[in-house]
Formats: sequence, C-alpha cells, structure tokens
Amino acid sequence: MIQVAKGSTYRAIAAAWPAEFAFGPVARRSKPSMEEDYVFKVVVIGDSGVGKTQLLGRFTRDEFHLDSKSTIGIEFQTRTVVIARRRVKAQIWDTAGQERYRAVTSAYYRGALGAMLVYDVTRRATFQHVARWVAELRAHADKSIVVVLVGNKADLAALPGRREVEVEEAEAFAEEQGLFFFEASALSGDNVEAAFMGLLGEIHATVSKKRLEVDDQAVRGGSDGVADVLVLKGLSLSQELSMMETSAMKTPSRCSSCS
Repeated sequence: MIQVAKGSTYRAIAAAWPAEFAFGPVARRSKPSMEEDYVFKVVVIGDSGVGKTQLLGRFTRDEFHLDSKSTIGIEFQTRTVVIARRRVKAQIWDTAGQERYRAVTSAYYRGALGAMLVYDVTRRATFQHVARWVAELRAHADKSIVVVLVGNKADLAALPGRREVEVEEAEAFAEEQGLFFFEASALSGDNVEAAFMGLLGEIHATVSKKRLEVDDQAVRGGSDGVADVLVLKGLSLSQELSMMETSAMKTPSRCSSCS
C-alpha cells in the first residue's frame, strides 16, 4: 500500500511507488484472454475544454489529437494494468463538462470507485469551478470514492504569462478537501501515467482493505466463508451485475494476501 497522505503532490506520490505497482510499458503487456481480477469504474470530470478526453486517450492508447472535439454526453474507454500482481481493468468514463449535460453525467457517478477532477492550469475559471465539482461528487458518489485533482496543460504553464493557477494554490485546495494532486500534460504525456496509476493504486488499496475487513468478520462470525456475491457500499462484487453499470471485482475469493 502506498504510504502517502491525501493532498500529496505528484512528486511525493511518484516517489512512493513500490516495484510491484507495475505501470508504463510493462502494464500494457497483457494477454486479452486472461481474466481480470478487478474492474474499477472511474469517472473523469471537470469543465469543458480542460483536456479530459486527451488525458484519457493518452493513458489508454498513448495518443493525443489536436483536433479533438468536446465530448457529448458520456463515453468510456478501458485499459488493463497490473497492480500488486493483480490484473485490474480500469473502466474510465469521460463525462461532458458542459452545464446542459450535468444531469446526465451525475447519474454515472453511481458505482464509481474513483474520480479524476481536471482543470486547466492556464484558465483560472476552470480551477474556480473545481469546488463545485467536488460538491457534486459528494452529493452523488459514495463517500469512500478516491479523488485525484489534476492540473492539465502543464506544458503551456512554462510559457511566459500563460500559467493562471499556481501549484501551491492547487496543493492547498487538495489538502483542504482531502484530494490527491498532480499536474500533468496530455500533450507531452508528463505525469499522465502517474496520475491515473496513483488513482487506481489508491482504489486498489481501499478495495483490499474492505475485503480483508469482510473476511475477518466472516471468520469471527464462524461463517463457512464469504458469499460468492459480496456487496460493499460503493463496490459491487456480483458477476451478475453489468460492467456498464457498476464497478466490480470479477473473481471474488477468500484472499489472505490481498494487501
């Protein structure tokens, strides 16, 4: 488990990765025929034009398109990675940032284990709206959801006069709200992998902790074992529920080494 506090910056988080959290080129070498151990639903939210779709494309396909258009409604992409020797399928929902789609996107918070909240470091208004997005998350998502705040377009911040949101200000907000924080660039790819893997790593740590707690309760209760279908708040382990609707652990089993 990564020992970093919420509100930590990408510098601290990246330095804390243990070797078994294989990501980058290693994580992309997966056999399609192999079944995933987990499926994590993640939503990417934030104002229109902050680069949510570009961040997602960089992480899932290592692509960046200069002619990318605004997302209409909801789209999702997937990528399977290896975390702590477990195959994790990230099901990442790309939500429209426009106000007229807000009612639609809020419905998709259900079942999400993680959220990436994105703003543009060169547009202060997008950072000022972050508090509203956090409030919406807390109103519609499970209280245990893992949230990472990402300042995108860090490559442009290096140009004179372009940065409108200082790192220290974003760090202070993240610490106050209990969020993890990164600055990244979808264009260059800097810290995109670290941001997504940091989020998925924290989700995995939370899920593993819940499984251990449930297993421990089952043992103390004298049960023959954990049920084949296990449901936790904000986490569905039922293989009968649709992947399109929930975040799921596909192959629940009694595990003494999930940590």
